[in-house]
Amino acid sequence: MTAPFQKNVLITGANTGIGAETAKELARRGATVFFACRSEEKTRPVMEAITKETGNSNLHFLELALDDLASVQRCAAAFNAKNVKLDVLILNAGLARVKGVTKQGFETTFGVNHLGHFLLTLELQRSLAAPSRVVVVASRAHERTHTPLELSTVQQPTRSATGWPEYQASKLANVLFSKELARRWGNQGVHSYALHPGVIASDIWRTTAWPLRTIAMWFMRTPARGATASLHCATAPELAEHNGRYYGQDGEERPCNVLADDPAAAKALWDKSLEWVSAFRAES
Repeated sequence: MTAPFQKNVLITGANTGIGAETAKELARRGATVFFACRSEEKTRPVMEAITKETGNSNLHFLELALDDLASVQRCAAAFNAKNVKLDVLILNAGLARVKGVTKQGFETTFGVNHLGHFLLTLELQRSLAAPSRVVVVASRAHERTHTPLELSTVQQPTRSATGWPEYQASKLANVLFSKELARRWGNQGVHSYALHPGVIASDIWRTTAWPLRTIAMWFMRTPARGATASLHCATAPELAEHNGRYYGQDGEERPCNVLADDPAAAKALWDKSLEWVSAFRAES
């Protein structure tokens, strides 16, 4: 029998794919779940379906557009105004194979997958009272890049034809961020966990052309199976003392790319990201 988990959890991108499955299982265990998503119209039916299936009505919507740092700041402020402890923050939302720039001019995949989540985490720091966990849904894609993160290139439109190198870079940034978060906030009782959920048949592939998308999805894991690692990192008692580690699709600890295990690179990413989001900090 699964142990109850009556804690406060905020999940980005909780209305579809892995995020929705993670939210449903946490609701089933008794958690109060905050759905941080772009569209309330698309999120409400998901919340209602989860309530009907689990009997848990402690589900709340927060508007969040990760490609707009002003929206990120408003989302964090809305949660902080509730004056409740945030036990688990799951940075789940993501994009792959897209092109363009965010509202503030960052390459879209980097801006959404890393920078928006970076600002959200910083702005939620006062609600992340010890003990708490920050779970970062990264990807095995970061393991397959041999190029260090180039911070000088992220303030321009997507350069590649496929958007895949930019996705790999954003996932490398996810793991670097998780490790630097562990170094900076670990002594405050905030622990971080990065993970690879498996290759999942989800909306992250929505921009991939048909029929390639349809054929590829036949060989992917379901979102329910993809939620396994997120749930393990968010709830497993045996991981309470872990910090800054990387986990595979079934929750087992695994080595990350050596490029993600570089403290100097992690510090450089943090410092530069802090500079980029400074205008949107509540304390500014």
